Amino acid sequence: MANPTTASDVTGELPHGALTPEATAAKERMPKPLRRLFGSIFPLNLSVYLIVGAIPGVLLPLQVQGIDEASKAANLAFVLGIGAIAAMIAGPIAGLVSDRTRSRFGRRAPWMVGGALVTGLSLVGMGFANGVAQLVIAWTIVQVALNFLISPLTAIMPDRVPSPVRGLFATLLGIGAMFGALGGQVVGAAFAEHIQAAYLVIPGVTVVMVTLFVVLNPDSSSKDRVNEPFSLLVFLKTFWVSPIKHPDFFWGFLGRLLLFTGYFAVTGYQLYILQDYIGLGDQAVGAIPVLGGLSLLGMIVSMALAGPLSDRFHRRKVFVIIASLVIGIAMIVPLVAPSLVGMMIFTVVCGFGFGAYMAVDGALMSEVLPSDSTYAKDLGVLNIAATLPQTVGPFVSGAIVVAVGYQALFPVGIVLAALGALAIIPIKSVR
Repeated sequence: MANPTTASDVTGELPHGALTPEATAAKERMPKPLRRLFGSIFPLNLSVYLIVGAIPGVLLPLQVQGIDEASKAANLAFVLGIGAIAAMIAGPIAGLVSDRTRSRFGRRAPWMVGGALVTGLSLVGMGFANGVAQLVIAWTIVQVALNFLISPLTAIMPDRVPSPVRGLFATLLGIGAMFGALGGQVVGAAFAEHIQAAYLVIPGVTVVMVTLFVVLNPDSSSKDRVNEPFSLLVFLKTFWVSPIKHPDFFWGFLGRLLLFTGYFAVTGYQLYILQDYIGLGDQAVGAIPVLGGLSLLGMIVSMALAGPLSDRFHRRKVFVIIASLVIGIAMIVPLVAPSLVGMMIFTVVCGFGFGAYMAVDGALMSEVLPSDSTYAKDLGVLNIAATLPQTVGPFVSGAIVVAVGYQALFPVGIVLAALGALAIIPIKSVR
């Protein structure tokens, strides 16, 4: 990148979090392009994660339930699992392609716009699906296209944002994602009776916001970029970062993998938990916006505190560890109090923990990336830690629900969140 304020200009590798004079100046006086980037990342991420919140959280489960209510848990696990496998494979590939792209519009913008357009078209078609097989095909295409949008998007922070303000930038990213994901649940519930309209409106907002972002924040031309010759070895390396050569990246990857597995084991079945475990039945859809608002409240508070504080104190690990433990503690509540009130308490506390986690973990991981020439590819590998739980999670969670019941999901989530916290401790290059 030829941006005047690239990540390589200000590194986070000084001992004990010390800042160079240049880093201090960057933090105190952001150039106008960087301020514009900060100002536009929140609405962009919000629009992207509207899809993530509305579709798999509300609208897709309703579609699956409408096809075969008796087998809804198993069918939803199948649809989400296949789609997540596709996402897991597509993420690193999208990152590799983005890193190697040569165009006058830069490396990231063409794929972000293209990914948004294909996602929108696929969702329009998905609205007309009337069978599980059709949903599997459509949702798989959506997952692939979304990764060709999200992988380049995640590379913007290491590409353009100096280390001293990455906590703030990660906070804006995280708030946008959480507003989008939870707002998507509210929007999805509002469109519960008009699914086809939802599949037109929601991705339409995303396409508009992606287009505005790339226009307002033009990337530097990459036409003259020199890439390593492509080979089978280069392709295979797309899915691999050596844990021996890059142990800090490995521990960060493992921590995210464990936490997300526990988190999605519970939240991925929220609608059905409300219907069958809490006993709300048909009233469960109406409870989702309430829980979403409570979760959002917890996230806003923790994000507003955690990201900037991690910048101020030059600490990332302690915030990530505490946030992971808070998520695990939250899952005790619905286990001992299986009621709507219990779910409300769980939602607020879990939201507080997850908000702090998302605000700081992204900044932490941006500072342990293996190479400054493969940001998007390495972040695509890291994204496996988020998509793999969505691959394995639905199958495992579905089996647990069928064999034991929904209450068994919470102990699994508690243990995995605690293990995710422990995995962060060995990281050495970031405090």
